[in-house]
Amino acid sequence: MKYFLKPHPVSFPISVKSVEVEITANDLCEMLLDFSIEGDNVVIPHWQSGGREDGLWKSTCFELFLGTVDSEIYFEFNFSPSSGWAAYKFGKYREGMIDQPMTVEPHLDFDPDKPLVLSVDLDLSNMPRAPLIGNLTAVIEEEGGHKSYWALAHPAGPPDFHNRDCFIARLPPVEAP
Repeated sequence: MKYFLKPHPVSFPISVKSVEVEITANDLCEMLLDFSIEGDNVVIPHWQSGGREDGLWKSTCFELFLGTVDSEIYFEFNFSPSSGWAAYKFGKYREGMIDQPMTVEPHLDFDPDKPLVLSVDLDLSNMPRAPLIGNLTAVIEEEGGHKSYWALAHPAGPPDFHNRDCFIARLPPVEAP
């Protein structure tokens, strides 16, 4: 499935033309995400050794929000071209945030020859076994510090990726391995 993100109207990009996400899921609790940016002057965080890291949204970062229709609980995953990642669980809207344990750490692949593409292999074996709803998002920093906020949908007001009205992607339930 390919998704095209929209920029938030109060943070329109300067030179970024589009942000796309392609998702491939399989029956082994795995989701493959390919995030790509079309545009110029994007700030790409320096590659590091990887691992869990907070505050990735302060620069160019891609995100996935997942929940189920019948629960207020939801999950936030952050992925940086630096190879850093984060995973959080919320009890309800912006409350009860804790680090989400990961059975297998996400694998991020960033090719410096294609600097505007980030591939993520995400293990979802610890996710609810129910149909998932989600929002795909991105914070894109351009040279000079300008940031634009991209998502499948935006609520009225300032950017708010946690707003359940924006969880418009429908994904099949995660199957047990």
